[in-house]
Amino acid sequence: MDDTQPAVRARGLTKYFGDVVALDWVGLDLAPGRIHGLAGPNGAGKTTLLGLLLGLAVADGGELEVLGRPVGRALAAPHGVAGFVDGPGLYPSLTARRNLAALAALSGPDPRPGRIDEVLAEVGLTEVADDRVRGFSLGMRQRLGLAAALLTNPRLLVLDEPSNGLDPAGKQHVHRALRRLADGGVTVVLSSHRMDDLQALCDEVTILATGRVRFSGPLEKLAAETRELDHRLLTSDPAAARRVAAEAAGVRVVDEARARGEALVVRASAPAVEDLVAALVHAGVRVREVVPVVPPLEAAFLALTDQRQEGRP
Repeated sequence: MDDTQPAVRARGLTKYFGDVVALDWVGLDLAPGRIHGLAGPNGAGKTTLLGLLLGLAVADGGELEVLGRPVGRALAAPHGVAGFVDGPGLYPSLTARRNLAALAALSGPDPRPGRIDEVLAEVGLTEVADDRVRGFSLGMRQRLGLAAALLTNPRLLVLDEPSNGLDPAGKQHVHRALRRLADGGVTVVLSSHRMDDLQALCDEVTILATGRVRFSGPLEKLAAETRELDHRLLTSDPAAARRVAAEAAGVRVVDEARARGEALVVRASAPAVEDLVAALVHAGVRVREVVPVVPPLEAAFLALTDQRQEGRP
């Protein structure tokens, strides 16, 4: 596969579980060497799509190419693909190091000498390499699952909620490892319920709702999908601020119950908020803070999923 080809190419991908439509005519093009996030409400089809990429399930219709090769009907991971869904499969009675050795033996030839230590260091588990996994926290198990996936030097890494259970230090280890992989040309596809994780890590994101793609593209474009947001303004004179906001073009004062103390909540586009701040300053009202009540990416996610689900036939 050359660098001009998508790492993943899907056209009209469908998957059914009885009468339930898990994936409904999904189309995707995922570029190599990028970290691509997958988001959506529960039941949106995220895990099903990850399972298709890992060869844990087969599509009922459509076309799927992974790393330049068509995916057939066999339940087997395509060559060059590694990862996990629904958490990594580990042996609780074995140590972290012995888990990796056992998983490596199942997946093919023994890794080169020192490779197990390398991947343990990549995810920050060197100090517990000889501890039994039964005593690991959820976050440590997630990191060990990532280490297992890295053993095979994949070109496509597929991860289901890899930040689940991670403390700040563990998250930092995982994020650094994934960024290094992407910088080296590996394509990473990961699901997450947390838009802040996606914003911190991903280059692009696909949002699914009821099995359909609602958005796929750069995070900047997703944020731009939201024209109006609720903003919380903290000022030196709340009463004067309310009067100025009530007269400002493109600005609507929303339920004051959502405010706290001297705050005022307004709904407006980013340019309208900028104009409002200028008007407040001109009126002699000091603006101490202006922040979205809901971050732009989260607001876009809610708008795309909630609005479209309501209109789905």
